[in-house]
Amino acid sequence: MEFEVKRRCIDMFTPTTIKGHPLHPVLVALPIGLWIFSLICDIIGLASGSSIWLVVSFFNLGAGIICALIAAVPGFIDLFAMTDPNLKRVGLIHMGIMLFTVAVFVVDFWLRLRTHVGLIPFYLSIIGVLTLLIGGWLGAKLVHVFGVTVEERHAP
Repeated sequence: MEFEVKRRCIDMFTPTTIKGHPLHPVLVALPIGLWIFSLICDIIGLASGSSIWLVVSFFNLGAGIICALIAAVPGFIDLFAMTDPNLKRVGLIHMGIMLFTVAVFVVDFWLRLRTHVGLIPFYLSIIGVLTLLIGGWLGAKLVHVFGVTVEERHAP
């Protein structure tokens, strides 16, 4: 997926920071880790037959959903602070993929709440992690390639 945005350093102020550190990139580490660990627990639980791993997976899944919704707030604010229309388009695609990812995990969580076991929630976790990787790739591209939320500092 290539976009027609040239590589450049952008002096972009992000409105959601603490002491100059953008909040969204910091907060997204939590749902990423929780969801990936949830999938790992599923794999261990299904391979070993131990239900405790499926319980751990369930709670990690739920915590990931909560953390993702918290992380989305500064991401949404940052997105609408963007002025470059091409970058905003990439940001909107990133947001769409990530909202889809959260929806997949919400359905996954709901199914686990209702049925407790089965392979459909496991497959949903795989789909969720794959879309998480795609959306995360776009988010990282915004920061590391295009410099979104990176304030350019000049030597004194």
